[in-house]
Parts: sequence; structure tokens; C-alpha cells
Amino acid sequence: MAEDISRRTFVGGMLAATVVGFDTHLRSWVTAREPSRRGSALAADLPAFKGALLTDEAALDAAADDFGHIVHRRPMAVLLPASVHDILTLVRFARRHHLHVAARGQGHSTQGQAQAEAGVVIDMATLADIKEVNASDALVDGGVRWVDLLQQTLPLGLTPPTLTDFLELSVGGTLAVGGIGSQAFRWGPQIENVSEVQVVTGRGTLVTCSHRERPDLFHAVRAGLGQFGIIVRARVRLIDAPPHVRLYQARYHNLSAFLADLEHVIDDGRFDTVQGSALPDGAGSWQFLWETTKYFMPGTEPDDATLWAGLAFTPGTALTQDLTYFEYINRLAPLVARLRESGVWFVPHPWVNLFVPAPQALAFIGDVLAQLTVNDVGEGPVLINPYNRDRFRTPFFRVPDSRHFFNFGLLRNAIPPTQERADALIQANRRLFEQVTALGGKRYPVDAVPMRQHDWRHHFQPWWEVFVAAKQLFDPDHIFTPGQGIFEA
Repeated sequence: MAEDISRRTFVGGMLAATVVGFDTHLRSWVTAREPSRRGSALAADLPAFKGALLTDEAALDAAADDFGHIVHRRPMAVLLPASVHDILTLVRFARRHHLHVAARGQGHSTQGQAQAEAGVVIDMATLADIKEVNASDALVDGGVRWVDLLQQTLPLGLTPPTLTDFLELSVGGTLAVGGIGSQAFRWGPQIENVSEVQVVTGRGTLVTCSHRERPDLFHAVRAGLGQFGIIVRARVRLIDAPPHVRLYQARYHNLSAFLADLEHVIDDGRFDTVQGSALPDGAGSWQFLWETTKYFMPGTEPDDATLWAGLAFTPGTALTQDLTYFEYINRLAPLVARLRESGVWFVPHPWVNLFVPAPQALAFIGDVLAQLTVNDVGEGPVLINPYNRDRFRTPFFRVPDSRHFFNFGLLRNAIPPTQERADALIQANRRLFEQVTALGGKRYPVDAVPMRQHDWRHHFQPWWEVFVAAKQLFDPDHIFTPGQGIFEA
């Protein structure tokens, strides 16, 4: 990773040296290779960067894509910052010249959320230093990937409490949306497990905020969808990491029993992680996979009979497997490698992630699955993960008001991989979103669901007015993260 960043910075620096101005009439960067433009007026305050400002076709094409491979908004430049100062310099320049700016972590969103048409995308991968690791927390740059943080904390017997299932996401990227995983029913999302963040606001200021220092910005920027500032550094909570994990898997053929058991075990706390999914049963319907774990130290192995007690899984389907902690939390790595090798990783991914109130989950999920086929998800996974509402306290991370809720995720692959197929699945996502919204549900906004301002107003209630006020306070010129479309009429 470090070698790749160094190479990109070197090459980018060579390219960036050709930028000689910013055309205030055509609103584009001017390079030394371009002929002079009649009538052009170059901005007198051209910023100087220690990093690289890329304007080549390959860099712009890459920044106009994401994991969804559906939306393509082309920026006019990509910044590879050498320091936080480069980001400050760009934001101040963008504010003066009314340019949109978006920070890009690993580009894992699915609907252009981190794109900026005719603006500037900041590739945060070049800010990926781990500043310090202590017994209780780690101070890291926003571009650090969770897997890289773990490489430093696990040898010390430490881990963040909640981790996303896919570890190659950036710290800043997941904090901007929330960050959920199999431990979140107990520890809350990742945004509940940071004690402070350092933010470049839309006013071009660098602010360190926490529950005690500038709590207004701290509460806004976590799960703020990039609207108020760019998270350039974070202090991440650490807890003791277990050396071993026992994985429990079982099959259910009854959705009601499956959901009831998931709710039951996140209340009684017998397991350390809890997840579920729906799988084709081979006869045109669905069965349900239970996946939970128990952490343990050598010599204190879990009591399987006690952990299985009272659960209504299908007899004869229970399995256990012992893994190291890292093997468990990095369990998607082999699957991702296979998807990359097969090419499925690179097809359009019109995902939808819905937060369904538990009282409505049986009817809603049951109705959707009754009409869903394997082709509708392109053989992608169907998630059914339970959470406790009281672990989700950050105002702008909107979840249902019910005591429990489920993340019902259709991680679709568009097959055939055409725009027409992707568009059809996105419209299906929109219909599901409208149905779950009518039930008091929400969505996890990393997915592909078309929304306008009236949808966002409803999504953020009763915090919409606070959201708008925070935008005016921290990004009054609305330069940040236009890809979410929050303020589009």
C-alpha cells in the first residue's frame, strides 16, 4: 500500500507540475500542454500543493467510478494530498471559486456518493498514517484502512470493538456513513466508538472535535454523509482482542423462528457477534443461515450446549468451527479474491440496505422474499442482521424507533452487467425503499436508491432542521459531497 501511494504521488507530482492556472470563465484547470485560451482569465490565487493535482484522463476516469459502477460523474481534477494542509488549501480555493469537493476513501459506495461532477475529488488513500496506538485507543489518518489498523493493534492484543465485514474500507469513509458490522448489536456502530475526530470544514478550517470540544461538529460529521467536513483524523477506541473465535452456523427453514431467535440472542448477549442471511433452498424458495460467534481463550472453550439451548434451528444443521480472531474478522478476503478473479467484483452493484423495524420485519421480509429470485440479486448475498436500537445514539445515523431492527440488505450483482439491468434493479430498490419508509424504516445510504430533498427531509426527521442548520454553519457554500443529492429539489 505504501509503495503504491509513493508511486502514485511521484507520478502525480510530475503531472501536477503541468497545471499552470485555473480558468475562471470555463471553470477548469489549465495545463502547460494546452494552448492559450482566448478570453480566458486565470485565477490569481492558484494553490500550491505538496501532493499531486491530477488532471489526466486515467485519474479522472477512476474518480468518476465507484464499486457500484452505475453512476459516473467526472471531476475536473483529483487531489492526492501530501498532508492535511493540502486539503485545507484546496477547500479554501474551492470555496472562493464555487467548486464542489468530495473526499474518496476506498470508493466502495454504489451510487456516486463520493463523486463530484466538474469538481475535485480528494483521494484520501495518501493520508494513511497510524499516528499512535495506546492501550485504549489509536490515532489514525482518515485514509487508513481498518485492515491496516488491525495489523498494528492485533500484535498488541487490541482491536476496535466494531468492524465492518469488509476490512478494506477506510476509517474516514465508514465514519462518514456510520460503520456497521456483526458486533454492532453490542458495541454500536463505528461512529459510537471514536472519541474525537479532526475535520476540515467547508469554511476551510481545521477543527478537532469530541463530545466535550465542539460537540456540534462532532455530532454532525459522524454519519453526516460528508456534508459538513472531511474527516482527516480520528481517535478510535480499542478493546482487548480475543485470540480465538468459535463460529456457530445453523440453517432455518422458518423465517418467523429465525427472526425471533436473532432478536432473542442480541438481548441475552450469549454470543459476541450475530448475523443472518437468506440462501436459495434449491426449490425456488429460501432458507436462512444463522452465523454467530463466541470469543474464548485457550483452556476456556465455550459450552456449545448452553449456547445452542432454546434455539429453533433445523435439526441436524448445526456446525461449529474454531478460528483465530483475525481469520474470523477477515473472513471475506477469500470470497473477495474469488469475486475479483471471476470478474463479478467489477459488474454493476445496485445494492439496497434497508433498516426494518422488528415488529414489521416478518411481514415485510417475508413478502419481499416471496417475490425475490436468485436472478434478482445476481447470486449476491441477502443479509438479515439484527441490532439493538439503544446502541445507535448519533443523531444523523437514522434507524427505526423500534427496540430492535434488522438490516435487510440485497447486495445485488447486475447480471447481465448492462446499464439497463442496473437501472431496472435501482427502480426495484426505490419501490422497496418506499415500502419500508411507510413502515417506519430507514436506509443505510451507501446503497443505490434514488432520493431527492423531500426524501432526505423525511429520512432525517426529527433532525432535518438541525441538519440544514449544520450545513449552513459548517459548509455555507454547499461545496461538499454533492453526490448524495441531499439538497437537490
